[in-house]
Amino acid sequence: MGIEDQSVVEESTEPPICGFTNATTGTPPGPRNQDTATIAAPIATRITSLPNSTPLEKIASSVTRENHPEPHTLTVEDLEQLLETDVKNGLDSGEAARRLAQYGPNKVEGAHGLSAWKILLRQVSNSLTMVLILVMALSFAINDYIEGGVIAAVILLNIVVGFVQDYRAEQTIQSLYALSAPTCKVIRSEQIATIKAESVVKGDVVILNVGDIVPADLRLVNGLNLSTDEALLTGESLPISKRPDVVLNDADVPLGDRVNMLYSASNITRGRGRGIVVATGMDTEVGKIAQLLRANPSLDDDTPPLEAYWKRIKVNIRGILGLDGTPLQVKLSKFALILFAFAILLAVIVFSASLWNIDDEVLIYGICVGVAVIPESLIAVLTISMAVGTKAMAKGNVIVRKLSALEAVGGVTNICSDKTGTLTQGKMITRKVWLRNGSTATVEACTHPFDPSSGKVTWSDQESEPHGELKSISRLPSTAKKFIECLSLCNNATVADGKSAPNDDAAETSTTSTVAISNWTAVGEPTEIALQVFAMRFGMSKATVSQVNDATLLAEHPFDSSCKRMTVVYSSPGSDSVSIYTKGALEVMLPLLDASDDVKAEFTAKAESLAAEGLRVLCVAYRAVDRAALADTREAAESNLTPLGLAGLYDPPRLETAGAVQKCKVAGISVHMLTGDHIKTATAIAREVGILSSDMTTAETAHATMPAAAFDALTDTQIDEMEKLPLVLARCSPSTKVRMVEAIHRRGAFCVMTGDGVNDSPALKKADVGIAMGLNGSDVAKEAADMVLADDNFASIVTAVEEGRRLFDNIQKFLLHLLVSNIAQVLLLLIGLAFKDRNGKSVFPLSPIEILWANLITSSFLALGLGLEEAQPDIMLRPPRNLRIGIFTNEIIIDKMAYGIFMGSLCIAAFTSVIYSTIPALYGGPQRYGALGYDCNNEYNPSCDNVYRARATTYATLSFLLLVTAWEVKHFTRSLFNMYPELYSGPFSVFNTVWKNKFLFGAVVAGFAITFPVIYLPVIDRTVFKHQAIGVEWAIVMGCVIAYMALVETWKAGKRRFRKGVIVYGLPATSAV
Repeated sequence: MGIEDQSVVEESTEPPICGFTNATTGTPPGPRNQDTATIAAPIATRITSLPNSTPLEKIASSVTRENHPEPHTLTVEDLEQLLETDVKNGLDSGEAARRLAQYGPNKVEGAHGLSAWKILLRQVSNSLTMVLILVMALSFAINDYIEGGVIAAVILLNIVVGFVQDYRAEQTIQSLYALSAPTCKVIRSEQIATIKAESVVKGDVVILNVGDIVPADLRLVNGLNLSTDEALLTGESLPISKRPDVVLNDADVPLGDRVNMLYSASNITRGRGRGIVVATGMDTEVGKIAQLLRANPSLDDDTPPLEAYWKRIKVNIRGILGLDGTPLQVKLSKFALILFAFAILLAVIVFSASLWNIDDEVLIYGICVGVAVIPESLIAVLTISMAVGTKAMAKGNVIVRKLSALEAVGGVTNICSDKTGTLTQGKMITRKVWLRNGSTATVEACTHPFDPSSGKVTWSDQESEPHGELKSISRLPSTAKKFIECLSLCNNATVADGKSAPNDDAAETSTTSTVAISNWTAVGEPTEIALQVFAMRFGMSKATVSQVNDATLLAEHPFDSSCKRMTVVYSSPGSDSVSIYTKGALEVMLPLLDASDDVKAEFTAKAESLAAEGLRVLCVAYRAVDRAALADTREAAESNLTPLGLAGLYDPPRLETAGAVQKCKVAGISVHMLTGDHIKTATAIAREVGILSSDMTTAETAHATMPAAAFDALTDTQIDEMEKLPLVLARCSPSTKVRMVEAIHRRGAFCVMTGDGVNDSPALKKADVGIAMGLNGSDVAKEAADMVLADDNFASIVTAVEEGRRLFDNIQKFLLHLLVSNIAQVLLLLIGLAFKDRNGKSVFPLSPIEILWANLITSSFLALGLGLEEAQPDIMLRPPRNLRIGIFTNEIIIDKMAYGIFMGSLCIAAFTSVIYSTIPALYGGPQRYGALGYDCNNEYNPSCDNVYRARATTYATLSFLLLVTAWEVKHFTRSLFNMYPELYSGPFSVFNTVWKNKFLFGAVVAGFAITFPVIYLPVIDRTVFKHQAIGVEWAIVMGCVIAYMALVETWKAGKRRFRKGVIVYGLPATSAV
């Protein structure tokens, strides 16, 4: 418990909570009334995003009304009897221990917690691993233990790498969970005790003060001016005043209107009180939502057992085959299944070539061809590349919960973002001030809302400067002194620079938040902090003004949601008069002002003008009166007030937001603001950050902005008929966010959704990539998300998109590299069927171990180096990729076939150049033109000299061509000799190009060096790899390398000439929806 660590301006995610439904006593005055109560809907009825799921209100009724009435419908005395507790003395310690043992600890369980077994199972559940397991089993079945052991090692490597990365990601996100209050004060056995929140039980009497976190669902027993922030549960942006004396008759009153209840994980923003615990753990309102997220969304209670069983089987099969997940996961899983089918086809071709006379040798050849098709190292390289991307994301304040989300975020076409704290700083500043004489002040370039020296204040006097030209001055105009005095004295916030402890002026009834930014800390309500900081810009802090005026506080009439204003009364020693300072909403201040109708009309018009700019407007007034003539009542103090001016406050955008939004626009990504704030505020911020372009016409702006109520009233068909989805939705509820995601999906787009509240969780799960807030987000939201922003910053989302695009580009590069190798090997082995030995058996141009070595050792590190390539300078200048095409674009498919044919043909040329030439005579042996010996696939014998040297030559050729390919595929169209013209030029620029990625350079050098021991080490060469040392054959290898580079460079030149696969930059990217 204690003080929050950040002053945050929460935004509403539901319409304003209005009214008390069927309140029997104590219904407060103000705008809350029974007619408007029906506007507010409980969160339980809003969360309907999970298909076929049971609505929350049904879960709530089944849990809370199964045996007992709702606690908000009971008097305190009835609740005491029901729960067998005592408000004054609390539970007996022994009874509390018994209830703890019976009902369990007071904590909200995670979705399923950390399950190492499930994380491990996730690594095996993909098609490529299934194929490798099958090939391994076949290898062992025919006693080929070397090949089977190597494939087993590959499978183990893939599993271990994936398991370690996923497990670490889960541990990282668990460390962010801090939803429940760690300790709380309760009354037990007539004594006040501080206990762990987990030990709270039903019937406990909890004592709460300002800044505390409510540990469980409570029925308020008594309280003094108590308010709570329930934004994480209901979405209501403003604190809700609580009334312990109210008893509600209707059991279905919305959560936000249950003013006699306090809910778990909400914050006490003002006042103090005590309450009786009525629900703990998973029985709390937060727990019910967490339970809903744990439920299986595809099944409901009415599903027949057989149908439910069949659905589970289908889901499990799709999960094992990897057919559920992000576009890349699904594409790769389908690709693996296609490869498996192709491997079977190739095996059939091999068996047919042997006229289905299948012995062990033919079976090994068939398996060898199958192995050549499969990129065994793909999973390991993909996982390691994503792990590296995860670390890069962490440096950018993005924590990745699921590795698959890393590539998915790179393909987004739409970003649906909250406003408060994400696009904005989450802290209020006084933006504009208007005085009664027409003077105005504007705060500009404020980067630290708590620092009075941050930014500058410019004043304009409309009387002396009719053109409104602003002039910056360093002192406060005399006409504004009384106005600033009111801001300073009618204020319970304290702001300090960290060098000394803040004053104790903040009453116990103030909203409390503390944040250290640039060594400045603030305690108080966000609005009051902003006003106090503005006063301190002119050296008029509350302490200073009180000291200079020798003013003493006589009375304070605190802010209340029913009256929407605050008043303080100050006096000075030896003075017969007192000063009254009042601030509040203009609509409630107007009747209290001693001003003409013209003045009131002028104030109203100016307030509307400020509100149109998205500012929250407060009226400031003053009155001096004789002390003897002033009664002690609030009504007496708040009458005949002299209006001084208006203050306009807002939550300013983060400095980096506008640039990030512009970056998204250039990249063809639509940014949507889904906020709980008023539509004027949302529109103003959207214009300021660039979501709404400055060149938009009034009609275009009207179509781009929409109240959530209007959007929710549309049918799906009407939404689909809209030319473009709205860019700004104001007064959003959770269901609005879900419908927005569904509308984006129906347009074939791919979206990111951000959220912080418990009620945002369904939308986060529904979105393609859900991103929760790390600083101000609830645990339930973090649990439902794929990523978590450690700094709650929109710019971090753009960083994630950029990293995702980099990863996607690099995946294409190393996929191209791996598949070129596979195509070349398949081509070589299929043509190799024509090479028959004396016994009529086909001879391997490459042995199985040579193939595995090339795929696993040579190619893997090269592919990993490609996975570590830096982002291209133009990566955020391209429109989003076509999700329907996925990773295998036409360019990739054509390139891999072309390069594979080049490589395979040259490998065949190398093999035949040794077999069908006079080279064997150079070694002193008999001339055996075209001799292939016998039984050379199994073991060495003297007749196999030609074959073994030909294999070594082919292996060396394949290895060196793979090394060259790794550098060539760094860019799909640019020449290796002029790949970075922006950075390097001249004939030696190729050396800078290959050195730029040092890991890849090292992998190429290592691949080159390791080729020689593989060929020349005794015993290993003939026994394991089934080849032998070569000499003059190196001339053939070098010739093939030169020919290959010439072919690839010619191919790229043709692409550049005919503009195939060349993106023309500088053109505006188009958004998806």
